[in-house]
Amino acid sequence: MSRRFRPLLLMMALAVLAARPVFAGPPLLCFPFEIGAARSLPMGAGGWEAIDRSYDTSRLVADTVALLGPATPVIARMETLRRATLYAATDATLAGQLLDRLQQRAAIPSADAPLAVFDFGYLVETYKQAAFMFRAPVKAAQTIDGYNLVAKAAAMKSDPAMEFALAVMTRGNTRTADAYRTHLARVVKAAATDPAIEANLARHFGNDLAR
Repeated sequence: MSRRFRPLLLMMALAVLAARPVFAGPPLLCFPFEIGAARSLPMGAGGWEAIDRSYDTSRLVADTVALLGPATPVIARMETLRRATLYAATDATLAGQLLDRLQQRAAIPSADAPLAVFDFGYLVETYKQAAFMFRAPVKAAQTIDGYNLVAKAAAMKSDPAMEFALAVMTRGNTRTADAYRTHLARVVKAAATDPAIEANLARHFGNDLAR
């Protein structure tokens, strides 16, 4: 698609979305991300929380880490972590194991450290928003500032999709309203040249942009 026409198409998409009802729910959890043909954890048919009941959750930690390879785009990582949280919510031990594994990865200095730090911070904040689903709270997640970790990752690696993640993380929170507006402005600008962000912008921020 020509870059020349993307802003126009984006405005048209937002105009259509503005007529749709407003959805409520935690932004990191209740709003699936469009990832195209990227691989992720399996899901069932139905709404945002429809997990695949036939999936062997004993493989969750290994499968999630494998899917979060260095070549995996940031928005696909966000969707994989959203799905992983839905599976982990059924088992406190499993949830803790996944959090510990991503924390260990984030502590290893390497060329892929920014992505590992991103994954850990993003999972922390997703767990916080999913607290109402967990049978037992993941206490370790409550003591960690996942937003700052993701912001650190964004400073380490130039990727506009991380700015998209920061906008999603601050959406709907009055305490982070100023940060949200700043992140969203950058995301809108990036959408003009980034198809992955463009594909998700109206879905996640349409109502705010329409105002």
